[in-house]
Amino acid sequence: MSQPSLRGRLRWLIIGVMLAVLLPLAVLSFRRTMQEVNELSDGRLAQSARTLQVILGQEGPDVLRDRGRHGQLVPIEAPEVQAVRRRGHTFESEVGFQVFDRAGRLVMATTNLAALPAPQAGDGEYRDIRANGYRWRLFTLPDPRDGLVIRTGERYDSRHDILRALWFDHALPLLIGLPLLGLLVGWAVRRGLRPLQSLTGALASRKLGSREAIVLERAPLELQPVLDALNGQLRRLADALEREHRFSADVAHELRTPLASIMLNIESAMATRDPAEAEASLAGARHNVAALARRVEQLLALARLESGTALEQRQPVDLVRVASDVIEELTPVIAESGAELGFSHDDQPVRVQGHEAALAALLRNLIENAMRHVPAGGQVQLSIAQGVVTTAIDVADDGPGIPPERRAAVFARFHRESSSRGEGYGLGLSIVQRAAELHGASIELLDSPFGHGLRVHVSIPRNG
Repeated sequence: MSQPSLRGRLRWLIIGVMLAVLLPLAVLSFRRTMQEVNELSDGRLAQSARTLQVILGQEGPDVLRDRGRHGQLVPIEAPEVQAVRRRGHTFESEVGFQVFDRAGRLVMATTNLAALPAPQAGDGEYRDIRANGYRWRLFTLPDPRDGLVIRTGERYDSRHDILRALWFDHALPLLIGLPLLGLLVGWAVRRGLRPLQSLTGALASRKLGSREAIVLERAPLELQPVLDALNGQLRRLADALEREHRFSADVAHELRTPLASIMLNIESAMATRDPAEAEASLAGARHNVAALARRVEQLLALARLESGTALEQRQPVDLVRVASDVIEELTPVIAESGAELGFSHDDQPVRVQGHEAALAALLRNLIENAMRHVPAGGQVQLSIAQGVVTTAIDVADDGPGIPPERRAAVFARFHRESSSRGEGYGLGLSIVQRAAELHGASIELLDSPFGHGLRVHVSIPRNG
C-alpha cells in the first residue's frame, strides 16, 4: 500500500486545521446572531406595544370601547400589498396585535390574531404559543391607567426567514471559499515543497562517490541543517568507498609477492627428492606464511583505524600500562631482533583522553619499526613523559637513520627504506600517523640522541 505524499499530508492537515477553527467559529457566530435577532425582535414587539399604547391613550379608552363594542378588526394587508406579495415577500401577515379592556373583552385586533384568547393573570411579558398552525411570540403590556391590555405578536416565520438569510450569508462564503482555499493551499504547499523536489533531483543526478556538495539556491533555513547533514553523510560515504577501494588495492599489492613465494617454496618441496632441500623449502614457506599473517594483520589494523569502526568512545587511557602490554606482546620480536629495548617513564600513570586500541597500535608499530632498522646488538629507547599541556612519546634508535630530505616520504603507504632489516611492509608509520591524527597529535622525525639513527617524537594533547 502506497503511502500518502508529504504534499497531500500538508494540504489536508492545513485544511483540517482551518476547518477545526472556522466551523466552531461559524457555529458560535450563528448562535450569537440568533440570540441577537431574537432579542431585537423581542424589543421590536415591546416597542410596538408601547407605541400602540400611546396612540390608544390619545383616543381615549371610552371612545375605544364604543368603537370596539363588538371587537374592531384591523386588516393585516392593505389592497396594494397584494401586488407586493405577488412580486416578493411581505412580513405583514406575520405580525399583529390585540387590545383588551379591563373585563378581558377584545376591543381591537388584527385579523390574524383575533381568535387568540385573552391573556391570563399568570402570563408573563413574553410567551410562546401555537395558533392557526403557526408558532407565535407574544408580548403583553397592561395599562393600569386605562385598564387596557395590549398584546403584540410575531410569527416565528419572520425570524426564521431572517436567520435563514443570515445563515446563507455565513455559509455561502464558507462553501465557496473552502474548495478555493483547498486549491490555494495545494498550490502553496507545492510551491513550498519545491526545494525538496530540487533536492530529490540533485540526489538522483549525483554520481556515486562524488565529493561535490549539494547546493540549493534559495534553500529555506529549515532545510539547511538537512542539507548539511546530508552533505556530511555523502562525504563520509565517499570516504568509505575510497577506503574500501584503497584497501582492496593494498591487499592486492601486498599479498601478491608473499603468496607467490609460498607457492614457489611448496612447489620446490614437492619437486625435490632431497629431504634437506624439501625441509629448507618448507621452512621458507613457513617463514613466508608468518610474514603474510603479519602483513594481513597490519593491513587490517590500518583499515580499522581509517574507518574508526574499532574505536570506542574516548576515555582516559594510561599510556604506561598500554606500553607495558605492547612490550610484553612483542617480546618474541624483540628477542629475535637481537636489539636492546629500554623503557623510561614517570612513576605515576600517564593518562590521556583517547582510544586504547589506536594508541596500542601506535606504540606497537613505533617499536617494531625501530627494531627493523637497528643492527643486532643495537639500542631502542621508548620514553613517555607527561607535560602540562601535552604528553610526549619518544622512540629513538641507533640505526642508520633517515636523511632529513627523505623523512616526509616515510609516511606514505608501502614506502620502505633501503636500510630496513628484515621484512618491512611500508605500513608501520602509516598506522602511526593515522592513530596520531585520531588524537589530534603531531609527529616529528628527529635526529637520534645516540649520535646516529632516528627519533620519532609524538605529542598528544592531554585532553584529546
